[in-house]
Amino acid sequence: MARQNDDYLAMMDVVLDISRLISRIRHSTPSGVDRVEMAYARGLAARHGTRLAFSAVHPCGLYGRIPTYAAYAYLDRLERNWESQENAPPRISFATIIPQLIAMLPISGGIGSADVYIQVSPHHLADASRVRRILAVERARFLCMVHDLIPIEFPEYARPNGAAQHRKRIETVATALTETRGAAIVNSTATGRSLRRWLKPNTPIHVALLGTVDLAKSGFDEQERGPVPYFVCLGTIEPRKNHLLLLHLWRHFAETLSPDEIPRLYIVGRRGWENEQVIDLLDRCSALRGHVIELGGYPDRSLAGLLRAARALLMPSFAEGFGMPVAEALSMGTPVVCSNLAALNEVGGAVPDYIDPLDGAAWKAAVLDHARNGPMARAQSVRLSDWHNPTWEEHMAVIDRAIIDLKY
Repeated sequence: MARQNDDYLAMMDVVLDISRLISRIRHSTPSGVDRVEMAYARGLAARHGTRLAFSAVHPCGLYGRIPTYAAYAYLDRLERNWESQENAPPRISFATIIPQLIAMLPISGGIGSADVYIQVSPHHLADASRVRRILAVERARFLCMVHDLIPIEFPEYARPNGAAQHRKRIETVATALTETRGAAIVNSTATGRSLRRWLKPNTPIHVALLGTVDLAKSGFDEQERGPVPYFVCLGTIEPRKNHLLLLHLWRHFAETLSPDEIPRLYIVGRRGWENEQVIDLLDRCSALRGHVIELGGYPDRSLAGLLRAARALLMPSFAEGFGMPVAEALSMGTPVVCSNLAALNEVGGAVPDYIDPLDGAAWKAAVLDHARNGPMARAQSVRLSDWHNPTWEEHMAVIDRAIIDLKY
């Protein structure tokens, strides 16, 4: 059967939309969605070879196929940046990226037809008429990934107008899947349950857990860390991530523990939106200085070492569609303390210590236990050996099946 699937795939023309990656050309570090689109580019290339084409809505507004040689050159350069950008500015200067933008100009004519058109980012999905035109030009079945419905289900955590914008995206996806007899991909069963009520009953939904990121070899020097135990909180600083709980907890530590008893907290992630209280604490709270360190964008080669030697990853989120940091930490043998959310349970299984994101006393107890290698920490270390690391190979096997189902 596996050989037969390979034969089917080898005969199929697939188009991957990389609009998101092109739109992020000025960013030094990747988001989770960026990493997913890159993983699809590499995974589909390995399976379809020359029958894989790339397309995009270019920043200039044009849609079309991207010259294959230019697409691969851009992907290679982008990955190198992610792995090695140390102390890079949040945004690369516009003048620097002009040659790349020109090389990536789409070819609008002579597209022909494809079997399946794949989009794994929300880029331009709010524009239903544009998506309809793209699918009409490509004459392909639509295979689309939905990462979460959090802005709709939890509008209080979204950007202003974020809920309305995301509703447009999901409505676009639902209509396009119906019109092309396409299929949806979701990163967890929890996301699939949320999406199902938006789709026609016969629209296929394929659950494929995201693979862990292949983080580069660590560049984080052991001697620079010193003897102080530390924790990592990884992700964009936004309200649903609940950084506020951790900052108040560390402020409490500063007031109640001796300086040599206070563990360190590294907050890794760019600053997001609607975060005045968190930003004020990071910028102005003198009690946190030296104990809480904000790293902002952080290159992959250093992130691996930072996670690997942490006492635990802390993730007190109020809502998640998947929880990539949980998978990344566990894949390196680092314990996890996280919220008791369905999506995080799906990723972490029986390994992490799950805590209600509002239970400050339980978070305090768990952090101190892991800092001191207490019974909770030792018990999780035993459970870690049984954790299954989701891989991109497993994910792409689900996508292979979805592509074949759409064709045959």
